[in-house]
Amino acid sequence: MIRKISFYFRNVILNSIAIMGLLVLWEIIPRLGLVDRLYLPPFSEVAAAFFKLALSGELFLHIGSSLRRSMTGLFIAVSIAIPLGIFVGGFKRFEKIIDPLLQVFRNTSTLALFPVFILIFGLGEASKIAIIFWGTLWSTLLNTINGVKNVEPLFIKSARSMSASNFFIFRKVVLPAAMPSIITGFRLSAATSVLVLVAAEMLGANSGLGFLIFYSEQKYDIAEMYSGILMISLLGITINYLIVAMERRLLVWKEAESKANECINLNGG
Repeated sequence: MIRKISFYFRNVILNSIAIMGLLVLWEIIPRLGLVDRLYLPPFSEVAAAFFKLALSGELFLHIGSSLRRSMTGLFIAVSIAIPLGIFVGGFKRFEKIIDPLLQVFRNTSTLALFPVFILIFGLGEASKIAIIFWGTLWSTLLNTINGVKNVEPLFIKSARSMSASNFFIFRKVVLPAAMPSIITGFRLSAATSVLVLVAAEMLGANSGLGFLIFYSEQKYDIAEMYSGILMISLLGITINYLIVAMERRLLVWKEAESKANECINLNGG
């Protein structure tokens, strides 16, 4: 038990070295006058502004607004992308026909379409959720399609040879095999939802982290602006780790398979 705890803390320290080094440089460089403090305040000032916002409760109001928008857009996108991706991936001829169109949509800049969504939905919540939906849809959709169409055909043939129903094949063969790709797409979509959110909240919003960053820059409270940027980073990291934890629970078999392959390689060597 003690060895596990020491191993855990050692990993935490090793993983924190680069970040701690960056924060030290951030503190020192403005104080030495190498960078104008107006543009880059020392980290201690940014941290003070961060805790001031947190203690006042203002920061949590902005976090709540941002999470509500990003999670709503992400949930709608994933709810559509996964069933649609399974359907398209299951019909390879149809996938070949529609793939060029999907690639065009995927490579169209999400932020370039923001004025279009404002024209259609106005400056309210609907346009913000719609742009987040559009930006997060494609990663999950395309990864789901690839996951389904690349399922090993031998697995499906083996199930059919045992008179398995189509529903059984889908539930026990196709979906588990495609799940790693689906979750990868979900992780990418979740990261995109935070990035797009910032730009969406800079126009026509009166709350949210994007609004906080933009408003702080407008009133020249640069330390507060950087604290908003830090919160966006922390939010993205937290969401990523939560999805990684979910992935480990859903794909226990994958980790067991990797360990089994390692044992085989070691024994073979």
